[in-house]
Amino acid sequence: MSEFKAALQKVTPKAIAWAEAQSELITTHGVPLSVQGIADARAVGVASPENIRIAFVPSLPLPADEELRTIALHAGLLGPDMTGLTLGHGIFIVQGHENRQLFTHEFRHVFQYEQAGSIATFLPVYLDQVASVGYWDSPLEVDARRHELG
Repeated sequence: MSEFKAALQKVTPKAIAWAEAQSELITTHGVPLSVQGIADARAVGVASPENIRIAFVPSLPLPADEELRTIALHAGLLGPDMTGLTLGHGIFIVQGHENRQLFTHEFRHVFQYEQAGSIATFLPVYLDQVASVGYWDSPLEVDARRHELG
């Protein structure tokens, strides 16, 4: 097993806890989808688009935990080039990057979370894929790109 994969597996429990806390923040403070957003979410497979909330932020949040933050940045999961992040039914969108392609990409991740059943079930699979083949080539990212609507 690669050193990076082992490090990622080690921080997975912290990643789940951080993701669940961020999802709760989005659920509390985010905005619901528009009628078009609901239709687009359904078009990419989301079962409960009415549960999606979006938080528009100046930049994606980074974990306070240094080890988790370092690994997330190294893996390309977070950082200055990222414009969206889905955590369960909560989505962060970086202000100025709002477009249908990004929204539907993130909606497909909501679908993937729904299929997995929870953040705690989805995230280990997602992180393992990223550790094994990289962010861009991970099957869940490939699937999300395949379902983007322009």
